[in-house]
Amino acid sequence: MKYETVIGLEVHCELKTESKIFCGCSTKFGAEQNTNVCPVCLGLPGVLPVINEKVVEFAVRAGLALNCQILPFSKFDRKNYYYPDLPKNYQTSQYDLPIAVNGYLDIEVNGETKRIGITRVHMEEDAGKLVHSGTISNSEYALVDYNRTGVPLIEIVSEPDLRSPEEAKAYLEKMRSILQYIDVSDCKMEEGSLRCDANISLRPAGTQPFGTKAELKNLNSFRSVQRGLEYEVERQTDVLEDGGRIIQETRSWDEAKGVTRSMRSKEQAHDYRYFPEPELVPIMVDPAKVESIRAQLPELPDARKARMMADHGLSAYDAETITASRAMADYFDAAVKAGAEAKAAANWLMGDVSKHLNAANIPVEACPVTAAKLAGLIALIDKGTISGKIAKTVFEGMWESGKDAETIVKEQGLVQISDEGAIVAIVDGVIAANPQSVADFNAGKEKAIGFLVGQVMKQSKGRANPELVNKLLKERLTCG
Repeated sequence: MKYETVIGLEVHCELKTESKIFCGCSTKFGAEQNTNVCPVCLGLPGVLPVINEKVVEFAVRAGLALNCQILPFSKFDRKNYYYPDLPKNYQTSQYDLPIAVNGYLDIEVNGETKRIGITRVHMEEDAGKLVHSGTISNSEYALVDYNRTGVPLIEIVSEPDLRSPEEAKAYLEKMRSILQYIDVSDCKMEEGSLRCDANISLRPAGTQPFGTKAELKNLNSFRSVQRGLEYEVERQTDVLEDGGRIIQETRSWDEAKGVTRSMRSKEQAHDYRYFPEPELVPIMVDPAKVESIRAQLPELPDARKARMMADHGLSAYDAETITASRAMADYFDAAVKAGAEAKAAANWLMGDVSKHLNAANIPVEACPVTAAKLAGLIALIDKGTISGKIAKTVFEGMWESGKDAETIVKEQGLVQISDEGAIVAIVDGVIAANPQSVADFNAGKEKAIGFLVGQVMKQSKGRANPELVNKLLKERLTCG
């Protein structure tokens, strides 16, 4: 029997406010354990929370960017459950009246665009962090750090519209891109500021009722999400084909071993005993304020991609790659504004610039070769001052020193040789030294000229004008 995969994602995004959602404690990541805490976020008796206005603004901004309806009236609720990292024994969240509902996100997989529904976006406080002695499955003990308690979150709940792990990964990548564009979160999965829980089930192909789902936790990278879901597809398929029954449960992903492990059964829905938070007033969002926030939204990835394709003639792939990151797209636009030809700027950005950024593990914002300096390098290539090959050497010098291309070229004497007389001498020497390649060329083996061009470039230390080298070699060989 063929099965259809059904996936829904719950994305938890930490908002980049300076203080927590209900108190003035810092949200800075990496502080000493249990230092960014106070009686409010620790839930001590007699304290009263106060909503951080910036959290509401960021939640509205995210809802608008995800094509949601912003509700003019929403409220906070208490979600009651016990866990060691939850000092109040309840989480302040939103239940029946969230801040935003009925949105969507368009993704592209295998050249096809698909719309994924977004059920809701709601605000809530984060819990603390448990530090295990081993993995969550085999840990002998756990320590708790409450610094994260009360850090503001939005939870973005999708409809069960995803049909493959690949679609789930594309959805998450697009989601992160949008949240970074609107500047509500840094979305650093390695620091936990973007996390994902996945619900996955299988059903016989062509049927409507959903199968029994498993919930996956501990998915802290796009790769983990895709691999974890792929494993679950295989596991659930094997169970069903063996005549077994899928158990509704929560499972954790073991990245090292590439398997999911059962954490706890969820045979019945957990009763969180939601009730309205009595210590926080409902939130009334002025429609005029919503429209003001909408007007301030930046150009989002899809619109920016379309503009780059229309204005600069970039391919869909190039535009998609560059606009995936707002910082990368800003760098590209700045390089073009500084005079770089668009396609050349795109090639350098996706090539040498990205290669060096990845090797150094730094973001494009920290690139020592600024967009203006890259434009200067491209200008030297366009003018024929340096060849494309020499440009790579120049770029290395720019990366290491921070100097502009013109300075590097002058200091290292890398100006391209375009004097025909100088190149003829090298060409004649190479022809004389390689009679076999000359004979191969004369025998009709066109590829032989490639070897000869390489020898000329080697003799000139890469400085000879490649076009002129090809022209002169063909002339000399034909005349010979």
